[in-house]
Amino acid sequence: MKALHIITGLGVGGAEQQLRLLLRHLPVDCDVVTLTNPGPVAEGLTADGVRVVHLGMSGNRDLSALPRLARLIRHGGYDLVHTHLYRACVYGRIAARLAGVRAVVATEHSLGGTQLEGRALTSGLRALYLASERLGRATVAVSPTVADRLRGWGIPEPRIEVVPNGIDLARFRFDPSRRARTRRRLGLPQGTYVIGGIGRLTASKRFGVLIEALAQLPRDYLLLLVGSGPEESVLRRAAQRAGVTDRVLFTGEQPYEPDGTRDRLDLPSLTSAMDVLASPSAEESFGLAVVEGLAAGLPVLYACCPAVEDLPPRLAAGAHRVSGGADAFAHALAKTRAQPGNSGSRRPPAAARHYCITHTAARLMDVYAAAVSSP
Repeated sequence: MKALHIITGLGVGGAEQQLRLLLRHLPVDCDVVTLTNPGPVAEGLTADGVRVVHLGMSGNRDLSALPRLARLIRHGGYDLVHTHLYRACVYGRIAARLAGVRAVVATEHSLGGTQLEGRALTSGLRALYLASERLGRATVAVSPTVADRLRGWGIPEPRIEVVPNGIDLARFRFDPSRRARTRRRLGLPQGTYVIGGIGRLTASKRFGVLIEALAQLPRDYLLLLVGSGPEESVLRRAAQRAGVTDRVLFTGEQPYEPDGTRDRLDLPSLTSAMDVLASPSAEESFGLAVVEGLAAGLPVLYACCPAVEDLPPRLAAGAHRVSGGADAFAHALAKTRAQPGNSGSRRPPAAARHYCITHTAARLMDVYAAAVSSP
């Protein structure tokens, strides 16, 4: 089988990193097209031996990209097209049908209750989504919660497949020596209690809640924010107003693996330096950062995480839901630190193993087989 993956961009983000990880475990000959922004993940895919094509799309309404994409699909001889993220799903489904490929699968990574990929769910956006969805064979939801939202939109049950995001458990396994090296490199004083936050620095992630919570905690608490985004300057000003500028560390975007050509840390190293992971986002489609924290053996505090909430509670020991704002998170953080056993061997709970990337790849192959064989 030969498959083409179409994605809106390849900067450092959850869906983008998920695609790279997935391609390492799919027993399929895969190429990738990015409509725009061939960023660090494109470089990583190329290093992995994956052919990456930048379509050079100038914006959401660049209709000239459609025939170019259709020609690329037709000349590539692909058996299946798999699309990721909203713009790529709309253009990719249409282009695939124009090119004569009917086995089209789309993964819905970021459908929230009120927004899609950070944008408000308007009637026009929903209508275009539903119209293009009919051109595919299956829509993959990354959690049962997202599957419920798709059904609520009117997508027929037989067209929805649940294939959760996956993680590389070995990459996030806790290593005391890596923790010590990373904390030294970050210049963290001995005894500092590190609160971790991972994700795009956008308003929907509510990292400002953690800054306000930090201001209520003793000075040996530090907030480590891993990610970048349009709200970074807003968060820096919030830290200044709260008087905790020296206790908030912004690392910027970080890859899942060390990059020998740059002086950068990687995400698993940074999770090893944390003592707790906090996710105050009130709306998530999966909650990948929470699962990564669990895989690193961290106690996790979250406001919303379908990846945990869709499982029996016994599988997600160490993950606790926090209802409320800064006061509630400050209380939960202090309580978590006071609990014994949080700095031990850090064994990941069963929830982390449930989302192993090899399981995800196997389930997706079943979806591929059904899409290709369907009349």
